[in-house]
Amino acid sequence: MTSVLVVDDEPQIRRALRTGLQARGYDVSEAPDGEDALAIIAAKAPDLVVLDLGLPDLDGAEVIRRLRTWSRVPVIILSVRDAQDDKVGALESGADDYITKPFDMEELVARMRATLRRTQPADAGTPRLVFDDLDVDLTRKLVQRAGHRIHLTPTEYALLEAMATNPGKLLTHRWLLQKVWGTGYGQETHYLHVYVRQLRQKLGDDTGIPTLIITEPGVGYRWGATGSPID
Repeated sequence: MTSVLVVDDEPQIRRALRTGLQARGYDVSEAPDGEDALAIIAAKAPDLVVLDLGLPDLDGAEVIRRLRTWSRVPVIILSVRDAQDDKVGALESGADDYITKPFDMEELVARMRATLRRTQPADAGTPRLVFDDLDVDLTRKLVQRAGHRIHLTPTEYALLEAMATNPGKLLTHRWLLQKVWGTGYGQETHYLHVYVRQLRQKLGDDTGIPTLIITEPGVGYRWGATGSPID
Protein backbone atom coordinates (compact mmCIF):
# COMPACT_ATOMS: atom_id res chain seq x y z
CA MET A 1 0.00 0.00 0.00
CA THR A 2 1.40 3.39 -1.00
CA SER A 3 1.93 5.67 2.00
CA VAL A 4 1.19 9.40 1.75
CA LEU A 5 1.87 12.16 4.26
CA VAL A 6 -0.57 15.09 4.09
CA VAL A 7 0.83 18.32 5.54
CA ASP A 8 -1.72 21.11 6.04
CA ASP A 9 -2.67 23.33 8.96
CA GLU A 10 -6.40 23.18 8.11
CA PRO A 11 -8.07 20.14 9.73
CA GLN A 12 -10.87 20.09 7.16
CA ILE A 13 -8.37 19.86 4.28
CA ARG A 14 -6.49 17.05 6.00
CA ARG A 15 -9.78 15.25 6.68
CA ALA A 16 -10.93 15.59 3.06
CA LEU A 17 -7.60 14.34 1.74
CA ARG A 18 -7.48 11.44 4.18
CA THR A 19 -11.01 10.35 3.26
CA GLY A 20 -10.46 10.69 -0.48
CA LEU A 21 -7.05 9.01 -0.54
CA GLN A 22 -7.96 6.17 1.81
CA ALA A 23 -10.99 5.42 -0.37
CA ARG A 24 -8.52 4.94 -3.25
CA GLY A 25 -6.33 2.56 -1.32
CA TYR A 26 -3.62 4.87 0.09
CA ASP A 27 -2.18 4.70 3.60
CA VAL A 28 -2.46 8.29 4.87
CA SER A 29 -0.62 10.08 7.70
CA GLU A 30 -1.14 13.72 8.70
CA ALA A 31 0.95 16.62 9.98
CA PRO A 32 -0.34 20.12 10.90
CA ASP A 33 2.98 21.94 10.48
CA GLY A 34 6.46 21.73 9.00
CA GLU A 35 8.40 20.50 12.01
CA ASP A 36 5.96 17.64 12.59
CA ALA A 37 6.13 16.80 8.89
CA LEU A 38 9.92 16.53 8.91
CA ALA A 39 9.82 14.33 12.02
CA ILE A 40 7.21 12.01 10.49
CA ILE A 41 9.11 11.73 7.22
CA ALA A 42 12.27 10.81 9.12
CA ALA A 43 10.44 8.20 11.21
CA LYS A 44 8.04 6.66 8.67
CA ALA A 45 9.62 7.35 5.25
CA PRO A 46 6.35 7.81 3.32
CA ASP A 47 6.27 7.16 -0.42
CA LEU A 48 4.97 10.66 -1.20
CA VAL A 49 4.25 13.98 0.55
CA VAL A 50 1.37 16.36 -0.21
CA LEU A 51 2.47 19.70 1.25
CA ASP A 52 0.79 23.07 1.79
CA LEU A 53 2.98 26.18 1.57
CA GLY A 54 1.21 28.28 4.20
CA LEU A 55 2.13 26.44 7.38
CA PRO A 56 2.09 28.06 10.86
CA ASP A 57 5.75 27.44 11.71
CA LEU A 58 7.75 26.96 8.49
CA ASP A 59 6.94 28.00 4.97
CA GLY A 60 6.42 24.95 2.78
CA ALA A 61 9.37 25.91 0.58
CA GLU A 62 11.63 25.90 3.65
CA VAL A 63 10.31 22.44 4.57
CA ILE A 64 11.32 21.19 1.12
CA ARG A 65 14.77 22.81 1.31
CA ARG A 66 15.45 21.09 4.64
CA LEU A 67 14.01 17.82 3.41
CA ARG A 68 16.15 17.79 0.27
CA THR A 69 19.33 17.78 2.34
CA TRP A 70 18.61 14.17 3.35
CA SER A 71 15.62 12.77 1.45
CA ARG A 72 14.48 12.27 -2.17
CA VAL A 73 10.84 11.55 -1.27
CA PRO A 74 8.60 13.08 -3.97
CA VAL A 75 6.67 16.18 -2.89
CA ILE A 76 3.52 17.64 -4.44
CA ILE A 77 2.61 21.17 -3.37
CA LEU A 78 -1.11 21.75 -2.71
CA SER A 79 -1.58 25.45 -2.03
CA VAL A 80 -3.96 28.37 -2.48
CA ARG A 81 -1.03 30.45 -3.76
CA ASP A 82 -1.22 30.65 -7.54
CA ALA A 83 1.44 33.27 -8.34
CA GLN A 84 4.14 32.24 -10.79
CA ASP A 85 6.86 33.21 -8.31
CA ASP A 86 5.42 30.84 -5.69
CA LYS A 87 5.29 27.97 -8.16
CA VAL A 88 8.80 28.54 -9.45
CA GLY A 89 10.14 29.00 -5.91
CA ALA A 90 8.63 25.71 -4.77
CA LEU A 91 10.00 23.84 -7.79
CA GLU A 92 13.44 25.35 -7.27
CA SER A 93 13.34 24.24 -3.64
CA GLY A 94 12.83 20.65 -4.80
CA ALA A 95 9.09 20.08 -5.21
CA ASP A 96 8.02 17.66 -7.94
CA ASP A 97 4.65 19.17 -8.81
CA TYR A 98 2.30 22.01 -7.86
CA ILE A 99 -1.50 22.05 -7.61
CA THR A 100 -3.57 25.05 -6.57
CA LYS A 101 -6.58 25.01 -4.25
CA PRO A 102 -9.47 24.46 -4.72
CA PHE A 103 -8.45 21.15 -6.24
CA ASP A 104 -10.05 18.15 -7.89
CA MET A 105 -9.34 14.87 -6.11
CA GLU A 106 -9.07 12.92 -9.36
CA GLU A 107 -6.50 15.37 -10.70
CA LEU A 108 -4.49 15.12 -7.48
CA VAL A 109 -4.51 11.32 -7.60
CA ALA A 110 -3.51 11.33 -11.28
CA ARG A 111 -0.56 13.61 -10.53
CA MET A 112 0.42 11.49 -7.53
CA ARG A 113 0.50 8.40 -9.74
CA ALA A 114 2.57 10.20 -12.37
CA THR A 115 5.01 11.43 -9.73
CA LEU A 116 5.34 7.98 -8.19
CA ARG A 117 5.98 6.41 -11.60
CA ARG A 118 9.01 8.68 -11.98
CA THR A 119 10.51 7.21 -8.81
CA GLN A 120 10.15 3.54 -9.78
CA PRO A 121 13.35 1.61 -10.61
CA ALA A 122 14.12 0.94 -14.25
CA ASP A 123 14.00 -2.56 -15.75
CA ALA A 124 16.92 -4.73 -14.73
CA GLY A 125 18.12 -5.09 -18.33
CA THR A 126 18.36 -1.36 -19.00
CA PRO A 127 21.92 -0.34 -19.91
CA ARG A 128 24.17 2.39 -18.68
CA LEU A 129 24.78 5.41 -20.88
CA VAL A 130 28.23 6.97 -20.97
CA PHE A 131 28.90 10.43 -22.40
CA ASP A 132 32.61 11.14 -22.00
CA ASP A 133 32.97 11.51 -18.20
CA LEU A 134 29.20 11.50 -17.54
CA ASP A 135 27.84 8.07 -16.56
CA VAL A 136 24.07 7.50 -16.36
CA ASP A 137 23.15 4.11 -14.88
CA LEU A 138 19.50 3.65 -15.87
CA THR A 139 19.14 0.47 -13.84
CA ARG A 140 20.09 2.01 -10.51
CA LYS A 141 19.10 5.60 -11.40
CA LEU A 142 22.66 6.59 -10.54
CA VAL A 143 24.42 9.54 -12.19
CA GLN A 144 28.15 10.22 -11.91
CA ARG A 145 30.52 12.67 -13.53
CA ALA A 146 34.27 12.09 -13.43
CA GLY A 147 33.61 9.39 -10.83
CA HIS A 148 31.69 11.69 -8.48
CA ARG A 149 28.03 10.97 -7.76
CA ILE A 150 25.53 13.67 -8.71
CA HIS A 151 22.50 13.74 -6.42
CA LEU A 152 19.31 14.40 -8.39
CA THR A 153 15.69 14.59 -7.26
CA PRO A 154 13.33 12.05 -8.89
CA THR A 155 12.01 14.70 -11.29
CA GLU A 156 15.49 15.94 -12.21
CA TYR A 157 16.53 12.36 -12.92
CA ALA A 158 13.40 11.66 -14.99
CA LEU A 159 14.11 14.73 -17.13
CA LEU A 160 17.75 13.70 -17.57
CA GLU A 161 16.72 10.18 -18.57
CA ALA A 162 14.19 11.48 -21.11
CA MET A 163 16.89 13.57 -22.74
CA ALA A 164 19.87 11.22 -22.48
CA THR A 165 17.94 8.29 -23.99
CA ASN A 166 17.08 10.43 -27.03
CA PRO A 167 20.43 12.00 -27.97
CA GLY A 168 20.41 14.49 -30.82
CA LYS A 169 16.62 14.57 -31.14
CA LEU A 170 14.60 17.76 -30.83
CA LEU A 171 12.42 17.20 -27.76
CA THR A 172 9.53 19.65 -27.65
CA HIS A 173 8.31 21.29 -24.47
CA ARG A 174 5.04 19.37 -24.73
CA TRP A 175 6.77 16.00 -25.28
CA LEU A 176 9.07 16.50 -22.31
CA LEU A 177 6.27 17.65 -20.02
CA GLN A 178 4.12 14.64 -20.90
CA LYS A 179 7.06 12.24 -20.71
CA VAL A 180 8.25 13.44 -17.30
CA TRP A 181 5.15 14.83 -15.57
CA GLY A 182 2.38 12.90 -17.34
CA THR A 183 -0.19 13.13 -20.13
CA GLY A 184 -2.16 15.85 -18.36
CA TYR A 185 0.66 18.34 -18.91
CA GLY A 186 1.70 20.37 -21.92
CA GLN A 187 1.60 24.08 -21.10
CA GLU A 188 3.71 24.26 -17.91
CA THR A 189 6.92 25.38 -19.63
CA HIS A 190 8.09 27.06 -16.41
CA TYR A 191 8.54 23.55 -14.98
CA LEU A 192 11.06 22.84 -17.72
CA HIS A 193 12.89 26.16 -17.33
CA VAL A 194 13.38 25.53 -13.60
CA TYR A 195 14.49 21.91 -13.93
CA VAL A 196 16.74 22.43 -16.94
CA ARG A 197 18.54 25.21 -15.07
CA GLN A 198 18.97 22.96 -12.03
CA LEU A 199 20.14 20.03 -14.16
CA ARG A 200 22.72 22.15 -15.94
CA GLN A 201 24.09 23.36 -12.62
CA LYS A 202 24.32 19.87 -11.14
CA LEU A 203 25.81 18.34 -14.29
CA GLY A 204 28.36 21.14 -14.65
CA ASP A 205 26.93 22.11 -18.04
CA ASP A 206 28.07 25.67 -18.82
CA THR A 207 24.88 27.76 -18.74
CA GLY A 208 26.47 30.28 -21.11
CA ILE A 209 27.50 27.73 -23.73
CA PRO A 210 25.83 24.43 -22.74
CA THR A 211 27.02 21.26 -24.46
CA LEU A 212 24.78 18.69 -22.76
CA ILE A 213 21.33 20.32 -22.79
CA ILE A 214 20.91 22.53 -25.84
CA THR A 215 18.02 25.02 -25.92
CA GLU A 216 15.96 25.22 -29.09
CA PRO A 217 14.32 28.65 -28.51
CA GLY A 218 10.54 28.54 -28.37
CA VAL A 219 10.42 24.82 -29.21
CA GLY A 220 12.21 22.64 -26.67
CA TYR A 221 15.59 21.09 -25.91
CA ARG A 222 18.11 18.72 -27.46
CA TRP A 223 20.58 16.39 -25.70
CA GLY A 224 23.84 17.44 -27.33
CA ALA A 225 26.28 14.87 -25.92
CA THR A 226 27.25 11.76 -27.85
CA GLY A 227 27.83 8.49 -26.08
CA SER A 228 27.18 4.79 -26.07
CA PRO A 229 25.15 2.25 -24.06
CA ILE A 230 26.89 -0.31 -21.85
CA ASP A 231 25.03 -3.52 -21.00
